[in-house]
Amino acid sequence: MSQTPDSVVRTYIQQHRDAFLDDLAEWLRIPSVSAQPDHAPDVRRSADWLAAELKETGFPTAEVWQTPGAPAVFAEWPSDDPQAPTVLVYGHHDVQPAAREDGWDSDPFEPVVRENRLYARGAADDKGQVFFHTLGVRAHLAATGRTTPAVHLKLLIEGEEESGSPHFRTLVEQHAERLDADAVIVSDTGMWSEDTPTVCTGMRGLAECEIRLHGPDQDIHSGSFGGAVPNPATAAARLVAALHDEQARVAIPGFYDGVVELTDRERELFAELPFDESHWLRTAKSYATQGEAGYTTLERVWARPTAEVNGIGGGYQGPGSKTIVPSSASVKLSFRLVAGQDPDHVEKAVHAWAEQQVPAGIRCEITFSGTTRPCLTPLDHPALQSVARAMGRAFEKPVRFTREGGSGPAADLQDVLGAPVLFLGISVPSDGWHAPNEKVELDLLLKGVETTAYLWGDLAENWRHAP
Repeated sequence: MSQTPDSVVRTYIQQHRDAFLDDLAEWLRIPSVSAQPDHAPDVRRSADWLAAELKETGFPTAEVWQTPGAPAVFAEWPSDDPQAPTVLVYGHHDVQPAAREDGWDSDPFEPVVRENRLYARGAADDKGQVFFHTLGVRAHLAATGRTTPAVHLKLLIEGEEESGSPHFRTLVEQHAERLDADAVIVSDTGMWSEDTPTVCTGMRGLAECEIRLHGPDQDIHSGSFGGAVPNPATAAARLVAALHDEQARVAIPGFYDGVVELTDRERELFAELPFDESHWLRTAKSYATQGEAGYTTLERVWARPTAEVNGIGGGYQGPGSKTIVPSSASVKLSFRLVAGQDPDHVEKAVHAWAEQQVPAGIRCEITFSGTTRPCLTPLDHPALQSVARAMGRAFEKPVRFTREGGSGPAADLQDVLGAPVLFLGISVPSDGWHAPNEKVELDLLLKGVETTAYLWGDLAENWRHAP
């Protein structure tokens, strides 16, 4: 199978550029804000619009899937090659709330192009990055002369990502057979910078809990009883102080069980990135770095598990003083997890650890919210190498590898479908996700189109199933 001529792909994309951007602008005008109930009809309208557009693109199957919340869109375009791999593309069509008075220079739901940048809510997160797949598959077909994609291509575009994906895992479990895939491509991510194209290889998982400590049945006089009964606020402070050791490692026994350590090659690749720590600190609105000893800042954020105190409180918080022993105190904790960690195991370890920290006379209640599993794809995975080659062809530059410190619903796809998760995004940090004046760089958006035009053929050529 010969490679698609790059010039043919680029010519096709330029010929269809204006129509592609017009269609994207039409979609961006739909205020599909999943977090606001008043916009529920708009989220449904967005799903219907996308399903119709995918049909027009050529997908023989394009359906709107209902959930107890907002609808998702599923599409499928089988290849005529039975040995071709099956690829599932994930993204979302809902967007963050936005209003002109938030600081936008123009109406957030009236797309406008300024200096070759498209400004609108959802331009980068995530409608623009979902939509480049439509022109990309058409360019792939036009350049190869095929009538079907070189891979069995599926799309699952969620409608509740900006609301925490409360029904996503159930949706995936219900439709696991139809979503079955050899690999998942997530187009809801970004690159290091305009000049440094990168492919993300993994995201951390997340577990969150609240620990409530109860002492006396009510607030009591500190002169009459202080120093003679346990104080839950003091217990909360001691618990937080015990969370890390002097090397900034999480001190919960069993917390690091199963952690997949960074390889020497991964550390080398991270070190090659043009990382400016002082600039990073300014972005973080912070004045010094700190973290687990023996790791760089990028390694800590991308590839090491963490425990953070999100909130601590208890007792009197009003003006002046109130001399009491408070009846209760609370601590909110979050744990970012990396490949190899089991959220259920971490939850049990936290329960056991917290109960050991609490003195007699203090009752401890721990409540965990839903967890997100980490995902990681090895550098030598053939599908990951195809993504890197396709992006390298489009950008005409070497592609580097990163991870992301955050968490997302893509891990549910990996967990339920048993497929590796790969990340293909062209957004850059200046795009302003969730902020006023969100935008996407049009040149990069078209590079995303070009990448997908190369990707399907590369995957089919280098990752074929045995007959």
